[in-house]
Amino acid sequence: MIYLDNAATSWPKPECVYEAVNRAMREWGGNPGRSGHKMSLAAGKVLEETRLLLARLFNADNPERIIFTLNATEAINLGLKGILQPGDHLVTGSMEHNSVSRPVEALKEMGITVTKVKTSPLTGINPVDVENAIQENTRMVVLNHASNVTGTLNPIAEIGDICRRHGVVFLVDAAQTAGIVPIDVQKMNISLLAFPGHKGLFGPQGVGGLYIAEDLCLNPLKQGGTGSESKSLLQPLFSPDRYESGTPNMPGIAGLGAGVRFILEQGIDRIRHKEHLLMTKLLSGLHNISRIIVFGPDTPEKRAAVVSIQIKGMDSLEAAMILDQAFEIAVRAGLHCAPDAHRTLGTLENGTIRISLSYYNSEEEIDILLQAVAAIAGQS
Repeated sequence: MIYLDNAATSWPKPECVYEAVNRAMREWGGNPGRSGHKMSLAAGKVLEETRLLLARLFNADNPERIIFTLNATEAINLGLKGILQPGDHLVTGSMEHNSVSRPVEALKEMGITVTKVKTSPLTGINPVDVENAIQENTRMVVLNHASNVTGTLNPIAEIGDICRRHGVVFLVDAAQTAGIVPIDVQKMNISLLAFPGHKGLFGPQGVGGLYIAEDLCLNPLKQGGTGSESKSLLQPLFSPDRYESGTPNMPGIAGLGAGVRFILEQGIDRIRHKEHLLMTKLLSGLHNISRIIVFGPDTPEKRAAVVSIQIKGMDSLEAAMILDQAFEIAVRAGLHCAPDAHRTLGTLENGTIRISLSYYNSEEEIDILLQAVAAIAGQS
């Protein structure tokens, strides 16, 4: 199997990730922060080490502002619903994933007004358009760092500066960039950074996180046991306990920590460079195949390692099925949980075939994919 569905979840993982998950189950099986015995203390140490590694990766001053969640979707929901109140105004883009679009739609029913700024599939959202959309009651701007359909990168640093000047909270969905594209929450003026553990960070599924800037205090999504201030019936006010109720996913967090350590050791620039080389080869090859429509920027510098295509006159789901069954190539077809993006692209009816790369893919795999796509395009 040639695996090219890394935008959904990365595979394979570094060997150290598998080892960390195994050790968490076998050796660090205690509940962190709940007991004083050795296994509980060992689990707690792993949890805090992972927090430190994530803070280092994103240049966050305080590791306790890194909150563990189930995934990026939960992190985004915490960011949105923990800040916004009836009467607030929100600015977002026209190429967001449903993890943003659906909670935003639900917030409208609570009295939050929304401005959806048109996003370009080629250049991303225009910072000027974001600034022009800000009103007196604008509380938050929420945008993806990169589209999960086209890979188009948004100018996050410029938009972050606009949000800082206007006193607006900036929530960034880093589902397609965390661990792949350098992110500095301080230099980019990011107030809230939502990230999954299982994509570019190479962790297992079922773990993600949210960075919360020091000057923000969110209403938590849930209340419960934290292992701290147990005498009180009120949720603790301090981070991370305010947001992390219940037993954490320790095997997932251990694997995530190992994945982040691997990224720091390899160097994110090295990872990005490898993906640039693969993207250059892929884009060049696709443009040389007749009947192929390629969406998004032409250069890898302007996109994450995600490419969506259509084969003229062919159903995207059918093409993906042929790639899987006849060529042993795994891609994703359809709407990719991002109907707003497909409305922007004009591909809502047929969707696209999405090819998403990883540090673990090779040039030989790209060659095989291109041969397969050419064969399918010639036969359809």
